[in-house]
Amino acid sequence: MSTELLAPLDLAFWHLESDAHPMHLGALAVFAPAPGAGPERILDLLGTRAAAIPRLRMGVRDVLLPVGGKAWTVDKDFDVHRHVERVVVADGDFMAGVTRLAGELMERPLGRGLPPWRMYLICGGDGGPFAVLVKLHHALADGMRAVAIGAGIFDEIAAVTSARATARGRTAVPPRSWLPDPREIAGMALGRIGEVGRALGVGASVVRAGRLDLWGPSALTAPSSGTRRLATADLDAGDLQRIRRAEGGTANDVLLAVVAGALRRWMAERGESLPAADPRALVPVSRRRPGGAASGNRLSAYLLGLPVTSADPRSRLRAVRTAMDRNKAAGPLKGAGAVAVLADQLPPLAHRFGAPLAANAARMLFDVLVTSVPLPRSALSLGGCPLTALYPMAPLARGQSLAVALSTYGGRVHVGLVADGKALPDLDRLAAAVEDEFTELYALVAGPDRTPVS
Repeated sequence: MSTELLAPLDLAFWHLESDAHPMHLGALAVFAPAPGAGPERILDLLGTRAAAIPRLRMGVRDVLLPVGGKAWTVDKDFDVHRHVERVVVADGDFMAGVTRLAGELMERPLGRGLPPWRMYLICGGDGGPFAVLVKLHHALADGMRAVAIGAGIFDEIAAVTSARATARGRTAVPPRSWLPDPREIAGMALGRIGEVGRALGVGASVVRAGRLDLWGPSALTAPSSGTRRLATADLDAGDLQRIRRAEGGTANDVLLAVVAGALRRWMAERGESLPAADPRALVPVSRRRPGGAASGNRLSAYLLGLPVTSADPRSRLRAVRTAMDRNKAAGPLKGAGAVAVLADQLPPLAHRFGAPLAANAARMLFDVLVTSVPLPRSALSLGGCPLTALYPMAPLARGQSLAVALSTYGGRVHVGLVADGKALPDLDRLAAAVEDEFTELYALVAGPDRTPVS
């Protein structure tokens, strides 16, 4: 049976996990009902389509070499029914029930004896909307790859995939072997020398950026409890573009500024004093190249001070834009935010024994994760039921209480907030602050006679 070694960063994510710190990504997809699409049919579709995605049949096993390494291998006893489950929310506010239940489900680490993923069909009353919660271990995919894998459940993607499989006679494409072609070894060695040089530069930046004077007492710095709470916010994508055109920069700059303003509002509502220094956000950057390897994490990141100490929304946006321009000018492989590059240089045994130290070091670099996840632009459906919203969910590092993920679909920006449940029991208030901050920023840019689209 062919195998594929876990890439160094994937191995790091695998070893960083503990019961209190599950390292899985998530996505909460919400669908409108359609005639004839009952829960049994949707559950069957989920199972059938998930089973047809080769990557979801892969589990992790030990290997003799390299020492401390692990490999992806096809689970010969794969049973999709172990991974797909239907759960029901109580009557009442459907989305409130869904986010509460999804938070409880996100708390649970994925079992290590099976391919590391789960899907939950979350239903309310008969004939009403429903949701699908997808959990993928971070070792299995980064955000972009997770989208590509998860998209296989949608009608439009499944139809294309099925047609391609039929055209090639449904011959499974085996994963890449971990044994390199001898002709590749020289090129790999040269590339490795360059990567090690970059890693040394990043390492020096990490040391310089490490903080002994952390942000200070805050819910964002509370000890991890292992609990999870979810909340969502929705913004108008058209209004986002109007702000971008008026103020310059990118849509992501605007969203980062909105997160900064929301944190400021939320701290004020809680009666917390503003910190002496701005909190740091880790902003992931994909290093995946078009046509490159389909599997494995290819990530770097930028570090960004979120200007919560600035009172003016437009000033916050300008500060974010300036800082992000500076980050981009340096490039994603430079600076302390590129700490993921270091993982690519460490031997497998170092990940196994160094994971606890690395996990605790995250708090020295950043306070909150803020990431944008790209989605297909076309309309999507499941069993004829239109997708109405998709909220991405990022994992929490040890010592982190909040992660914010954003995606754009159907003219809306969907914001998924994941928090430590004990540290941030009022996460819904922070989600509301995101929407309020966006409303104020839009009003300042568009003028008092313009209001955001609800």
